[in-house]
Amino acid sequence: MAEITEPKRNTFFIEVSGAGIPEVDGLFVPSTAPPAESESGTVSSPGYWNGRMAWDRADGKSQRSPALSYSNSYKSWRICRLDGHLAYDATCDDEMPPTDREWHVYKKGVAPAPEIVLHHSDPRLPCPKPNVIFVLGGPGAGKGTMCELAESQLGWTHLSTGDLLRRERESGGPTAAAIEKSLTAGQLVPNEIVVTLLKNAMENVTRTTGRKNFLLDGFPRSLNNLEGWYEIFGREAELPKMLYFECPYEVLEKRILGRAKYTGRSDDNIESIKLRFDTFKAETLPTVELFKSKNKCVEIDTSLERQAVYAVVENHLSEFTDDEFAAKPLTERAEMLLGLRPFPKS
Repeated sequence: MAEITEPKRNTFFIEVSGAGIPEVDGLFVPSTAPPAESESGTVSSPGYWNGRMAWDRADGKSQRSPALSYSNSYKSWRICRLDGHLAYDATCDDEMPPTDREWHVYKKGVAPAPEIVLHHSDPRLPCPKPNVIFVLGGPGAGKGTMCELAESQLGWTHLSTGDLLRRERESGGPTAAAIEKSLTAGQLVPNEIVVTLLKNAMENVTRTTGRKNFLLDGFPRSLNNLEGWYEIFGREAELPKMLYFECPYEVLEKRILGRAKYTGRSDDNIESIKLRFDTFKAETLPTVELFKSKNKCVEIDTSLERQAVYAVVENHLSEFTDDEFAAKPLTERAEMLLGLRPFPKS
């Protein structure tokens, strides 16, 4: 008799919201239904139905178990009402319930169909701790390029405080007005807002993708920023490591003026470069020195060729990089960023 291989344990959680039948909404947890034969003749196992992961309602109210599962007969994912009748479905062959498309209102359903969010950990519990590395360097030092490479090639998540602030302001989020007020007045956005946005972004990525490795680009820009980090994450938390991209001013100036031909950025000029560099030295270098004194800073000479710089970055991230990403061949985009092939002409 052939040996039966146990499937990988179901550790995912599904959040259903916005259904036309409010009773359908809620949290769905890995099914604990005992083994049974499905309509297609497949024998289920804990957490599975028809050979795919399956979920029960967290409140246990559904008459059908599992309450969210895949049908081999109909080739679709299905969600039932509390009385067991099917309300919504998604016809596809996806291994997991689809989160990137609109579900269909089934016979016993009511429009609109719900939205589905897949969690990689129990949302009722604290989010798994992130693995954070701060990335600092002067304007033109190559932070963005190296972070993009680490994200696409090594599976790290690149978060920029500037991008997060702009996104929050444009989306009209809870702190949009406060951000707008600070920026309009030419003031720094309060630490609590900046660090909370970072924390929320990391939690969202971890819960929805399972990724826990983060590069925080341009943070902390000052000792005051670091105080904000302590206020949100606590002083007892271990201080993250820092990658500091060191580059002579003459090289930075040449790079920025070179890219100005293509970016159209208003601050890519001699006067702005000098001002930004002076600000960096006054506000950010003391933070870098603090990390150096605590043996938490890795200094990287980014005046070298890009391939050499990336090799150093890759090496320092290797301890936490998944083997699957470490073995991944360079994409065309990565080769362009590393200067191994030209960018297409616009």
